[in-house]
Amino acid sequence: MNSLRAAVVCLVLACAALTSPTGAAGAPAVTLRWSVLPVPAAAPPVTVTDLAARAPGEAWATGYEQAADGLMPMLYRWDGTAWSRDSTFPGAGEPGWLGKVQFVGREVWIFHNRDGAGEILRRSAGTWSTVPLPQTLWTYQDFTAVPGAAWVVGEDDTGLKVLHHDGSGWTAQATPDGVRYLMGITARAAADAWAWADTDTGTTVLRWDGTAWRDAGVPLPPDSNVHTILLEPSGRVTIGGSQYTDGVAGTYLMTWDGEESAWRTTHPPLGDTYTEAMVRGPDGALWLPVRSDRAFQSKYARVDGRRTTFSYGPERTNAIDVKPRALARTGSALLSFGTAEIYGSKPNLMSERLGARP
Repeated sequence: MNSLRAAVVCLVLACAALTSPTGAAGAPAVTLRWSVLPVPAAAPPVTVTDLAARAPGEAWATGYEQAADGLMPMLYRWDGTAWSRDSTFPGAGEPGWLGKVQFVGREVWIFHNRDGAGEILRRSAGTWSTVPLPQTLWTYQDFTAVPGAAWVVGEDDTGLKVLHHDGSGWTAQATPDGVRYLMGITARAAADAWAWADTDTGTTVLRWDGTAWRDAGVPLPPDSNVHTILLEPSGRVTIGGSQYTDGVAGTYLMTWDGEESAWRTTHPPLGDTYTEAMVRGPDGALWLPVRSDRAFQSKYARVDGRRTTFSYGPERTNAIDVKPRALARTGSALLSFGTAEIYGSKPNLMSERLGARP
């Protein structure tokens, strides 16, 4: 009995040490909280398209605002201390919108719909330039870029178009028979790009191997679609999407760790969350914004294997809808960018950060 009592006491002491406000060295424990980052206002209502970060001191957020002349492009830069608006890029004062932002080597590449015509904005050594597309498309669905390659996917009056830039010029790439539409594209290298497509047989994942686009053979769940594909330098691939069961949508995640492993599918308790903004956080878990049950606070999900937990952003006075639209890792922190609607006004920009002091 004495030995059992001693074991219980040791277990209680061990648990107390894990939850104690001081660490083993006597330093206070740190509880990470989301903090507000002020953003200069745009012309509401605003739409956030993308957010990308290269380091704690550099991130870019894109989108568009509603002006008297229609949609106008919107670009914001994070310098590690504050958000500021950048209006120095070509076409900043012309109708249009900004799409996905990518870091390509030391450069920043952004898709720009400039009054209906597509182009790529490039920022090198602090100076902006443009790479025009070889043709104007009816719709521009997605864009991705890596060193030595870039893709723009969309449609014109002849159907699907996959435009590929090899560093010197553009060519049109063919897709497998039966592909009707490319819903998104992402790349890890010039010879390793992935896309999700609507085909004659349903949603299919395609892969570019440097020679041709082919069916990647991903065993997607039945009655499902794909929202995003997250490619990581380690070779890991994570797919997020929705699966429909009896007409009800539920989020699924698929992970593949490399050539010799099988795809692993999980169904975290995320309801019908759209997973486009999913990122790998500095803690190794997957993070994504979810629909909040509190009108005055944002909400985020953390998915670590089969365990899902949630956290809320800061309370915002008189807010009736707070929507993080994009996440990015900035060193040891997470950066969020989206919109907040305050009672009596239209949605405007908001930003939050987790893992760093306000």
